[in-house]
Amino acid sequence: MRQAGHGTSAAVVGARAPHAQPANPACVIGPGQRCTHALVDGELNRRLDEYEARVRARFGAIVPVLRQISAQEHAEDFVWRAQELARERLGYELPAALLKNAWVTGLDMSALYSDAIFKSFADCIERADADQAPWRERLRLDADFFRACGYHTVDITPCADGRLQGLLPFVLRIAPDEMVSVKAYAGAVLDVETDMADWTQRELERLSGGMTGYESCNYLKIAVYHYSSSCPVDQGCAAHGSNDLKAVSCALGRLDELRAAIENTFGAGAAPDVLLIGIDTDIDSIRIHAPDAQGHVAAARYLDNATLYRDTLGLDAETARARITAAVTASDCTPGMQTLIAHLLEANLSQIEYVIQHHAGRYAVIGHDENFIVAGESVCPMQLRNMYYFAHLDTLEEGAPDMDVGIKIFTGLNLQCGLAVPILVHFCYDVRVPGSRERAVARCRRVAGAIEARYADLAARGMIHCRMAVTDVHGTEIAALIADEAVVEGH
Repeated sequence: MRQAGHGTSAAVVGARAPHAQPANPACVIGPGQRCTHALVDGELNRRLDEYEARVRARFGAIVPVLRQISAQEHAEDFVWRAQELARERLGYELPAALLKNAWVTGLDMSALYSDAIFKSFADCIERADADQAPWRERLRLDADFFRACGYHTVDITPCADGRLQGLLPFVLRIAPDEMVSVKAYAGAVLDVETDMADWTQRELERLSGGMTGYESCNYLKIAVYHYSSSCPVDQGCAAHGSNDLKAVSCALGRLDELRAAIENTFGAGAAPDVLLIGIDTDIDSIRIHAPDAQGHVAAARYLDNATLYRDTLGLDAETARARITAAVTASDCTPGMQTLIAHLLEANLSQIEYVIQHHAGRYAVIGHDENFIVAGESVCPMQLRNMYYFAHLDTLEEGAPDMDVGIKIFTGLNLQCGLAVPILVHFCYDVRVPGSRERAVARCRRVAGAIEARYADLAARGMIHCRMAVTDVHGTEIAALIADEAVVEGH
């Protein structure tokens, strides 16, 4: 097989690398038990399933369409046929420059694939409000709920693994909101200095009167690690070599460091509340490590929601809820934290059943199946498992470990199949600040250039395709691709 690039054969476009299927089922419903849990929101699950099918179809159509196009590349009216097919099946046209000389040089399928990925991404962003409106309105863990629990900010650091990209609406059933922020790092190894700066800014807003109704509330920091119950040695956290103990200890260690750093700097009692959550990415069940009365979290002390699901399946709603509440109150954390944990566990029951009913009890692909990499700042409107791998960074130098993990993942997903790695470099700006957008664009260019320099061999062979996008945090421009400014254009 020739390398994807100039003159690449269309034969390279096909299914990506196969994934091993574990033998053991992830969830078994016992004899006599009902298959629908009394606390599950079936209507919300139905709406999420429709959303997932709609979004995945936009990306799933790319390879079949490119296969059809490749079969016609020597037709006399090839360009017209190709564009007609793309418009009909994908909803957009492909770059004419990549099509018009195909009869001489052959189709650059890798470049066509990357371009289609970016255009499907843009389509999803444009349709996000309409796509998500049906399920957003049913999410109950919102700003009012967190305020009732005693929190003005919920700052979540999950692992950058694509399997956690549906963390908020799917796994935790949390409504996306300005008070909820997500900063993903490989291995959930959060940046203590960055989190201190974020905590300081939010506390300053609260103390200066900028948070009406949240004056007595606290800051909550959550770290989210993950593991695989079916294939623990192969499909756990790549950043930790699928070592679950290391994943837990590293996330917990950073939480402890953050608390210590804030108390050492601002005094005893200043530290935010912290919570550690684990996700079995095979079935999306969670483990919650409840803090003790002093706010400390222990690796060995947790509530396993897969167990709670099985133990409460078949009970009526009131009895099942009482069982969960009793399990939570056995810990000695604050009442507000107990309320939060109980609701997270109950909400996650719907996701466990979502996987049972819509994914046969365990995801068919329990490993990586991302479509592209996002480098920089997360794209909030993209809320779906394995949609993209996220490398949070301000500069490539500090984010290099996360990018290296992403390239390693896409070596198996794309590079071994002859497809390039699509990388979206994305940063946010504030329209209220003069020159902010221009600086965000310049930042995109610097990071994209640094990515090409770090992976120079791949870039030279056309195996990395970067595009840039910016988002206005206080306006209407959301993950907008920067027109005519692709760092790597289709040859």
